[in-house]
Amino acid sequence: MSFQDAIKVCFQKYADFSGTAKRPEFWWWVVFCIIISAILNMVLPIIGAVFSLAVFLPSLSVGSRRLHDVGMSGWWQLIGLTGIGVLVLIYFWAQKGKG
Repeated sequence: MSFQDAIKVCFQKYADFSGTAKRPEFWWWVVFCIIISAILNMVLPIIGAVFSLAVFLPSLSVGSRRLHDVGMSGWWQLIGLTGIGVLVLIYFWAQKGKG
């Protein structure tokens, strides 16, 4: 999946928490969010904050679909709230999909 296709799919499935997301779709989305956030925060932090809020829901949904692809529940994303749990999530997200 190309960078543009991944971003397009993530915006089309804005709040779709069902189904699966392959590794390229998930990681291209993460790269997109990090790059755009960094650029916007350098230019005007308030626009960066608005962008972060706008992509929060699709980020949760693609993260959930990625966890479904490795055979786990999307609720595992809550472990990220512990801080150290983000490392566990990165490990899960990096796994090869089951399907």
